[in-house]
Amino acid sequence: MSLGASLLIAPLLVVSSGSTTGAAPSARSADDHIKAAEAAVARQRIAMRTAYTEAGPAPPVGALYTSFASLAVYDAALEGHQHGRVAATVAVATAAHDVLHEYFPASRPALNADPAAMLATLPNGAKAETGAAIGAAAADAMIASRVGDGRNNAAIAYSKAPAAGIWQPPASGMALARLGFVKPVVDVPPVALDGPDALTSAAYAADYNEVRLLGSTTSTTRTDEQTAIARFMAPNVNPVYRDALCRYLESEPVGLIPVTRMFARIDGAIANAFIQSWRLKYDLGYWRPFRAIAGAETDGNPATGLHPTPWLPLVPNPAYSDYTSGHAAGTSPFAEVVRQTLGDDITPVLRSGGLERTYTSLSALEHDAFHARIWGGLHFRDAMEDGYLLGHTMADQVMRAIR
Repeated sequence: MSLGASLLIAPLLVVSSGSTTGAAPSARSADDHIKAAEAAVARQRIAMRTAYTEAGPAPPVGALYTSFASLAVYDAALEGHQHGRVAATVAVATAAHDVLHEYFPASRPALNADPAAMLATLPNGAKAETGAAIGAAAADAMIASRVGDGRNNAAIAYSKAPAAGIWQPPASGMALARLGFVKPVVDVPPVALDGPDALTSAAYAADYNEVRLLGSTTSTTRTDEQTAIARFMAPNVNPVYRDALCRYLESEPVGLIPVTRMFARIDGAIANAFIQSWRLKYDLGYWRPFRAIAGAETDGNPATGLHPTPWLPLVPNPAYSDYTSGHAAGTSPFAEVVRQTLGDDITPVLRSGGLERTYTSLSALEHDAFHARIWGGLHFRDAMEDGYLLGHTMADQVMRAIR
């Protein structure tokens, strides 16, 4: 049974033929294995271009589709690498093409051109035909497994009566409300969290006053460096992280199975974390700092300081609630999977909005991404802490499921 056909049956995600170790097959040269891995990294760039640059869906939705592609590619790589570099390369290219072709019709001309250019460098023959069949089967299984998964259920709408602590949507409604009802991409349990802090608690007051002082457009407490980091991390970080990882792998190549497995784990964990985060946003509807500060007199907590003038966040708030952080759901699974695969001390170079920041470790990257949402006035610290707990734990679970 292929991975694409059994995403929701975690015990069946263990594969044979030595792939749990990530070692290249003994009959294949290391050079061939690396060349096939380079093709897999190139497919990741195409997926990023298709899901984010060309289509431009909201980041969590784009993450769903990149996870479909990455899981199908890994499935294809597991079988394709047993037939050599040509078969593996064609299998990976075909799986990525067919999944993205299914979900992004406007990108089909570009998607059709991509494998043609790559395949022109490979010999034709039985190996290529074998790879094409393997890739097509992996993509078909993935696409079939996601039919009726809830992605397109537009009938789901958020609605909660106004009250202290309750987020209220703009006139356009909660963005992506249906995301929390999508079938998980990998069948692992949801992560246990303790929920947002009670409004009358000391923990809530501490978080409230922290973001009140640091997160506004007019803050005199936030440093220039903190402001720069908040703005740098404000756009969609998913393609930013992926681009940094692709550039790292292009300079420090590893084998086909480790590369495709790592991306399958990253994207499976991120997609699952987004799904759980959005369900919590929908079910709990916890207010964001700008609403909390405007309504401080209603929270019943004498330690939440009032703000004398209208309080505006440095970074505009999206149309969904505070808990848990979607930014954390995109950052922490990525960092945790890469950390457990390549080590914490790699030096990712992030490029965002024409700017570049180099980090000395994944932990340093996570530190800035975490605090950026407080410095930007988007989240309470508790939403970030629990978002990171969600993401790290989900990554651990997905890594055990996808072997």
